[in-house]
Amino acid sequence: MKQLIATAISFALLATAPANAQSIEITPNGSRPSARGSAQNFTGSVVVDPLFAATANTRATGGHVTFEPGARSAWHTHPAGQTLIVTSGIGWVQQWGGERREIKPGDVIWTPPGVKHWHGATATNGMRHIAIQEQVDGKVVDWMEQVSDEQYRN
Repeated sequence: MKQLIATAISFALLATAPANAQSIEITPNGSRPSARGSAQNFTGSVVVDPLFAATANTRATGGHVTFEPGARSAWHTHPAGQTLIVTSGIGWVQQWGGERREIKPGDVIWTPPGVKHWHGATATNGMRHIAIQEQVDGKVVDWMEQVSDEQYRN
């Protein structure tokens, strides 16, 4: 009897749920193709695995980026800033005019909007990070010049 009542209540709740109710969405691993980092925006071997794109409900985008030893981004800025979460390896991050800083797994790096910077692997170790940024007028990044070998070494 209790089972019958519970089932009846469940059906009643479902019948009263709004027609436009949203549900959890799962995007299976492997359903988002990896892409090589563009030679215009990266030096060395870089692979970008998209995680999520902006939607009608959020401006955020995210990707899991793999840098082989010596690989790095070009100088760039983000119109709404960027959060990096290092997941493996050892890398470097540097803002324009600042010192190069080491980053390791578990480190969370916040780069404010408009701050010119680069990030990537060290010369001897690969590095992976999750990158999260928000779109402003359809853009998440403004790419600039490549990081020179001299800038990278210092």
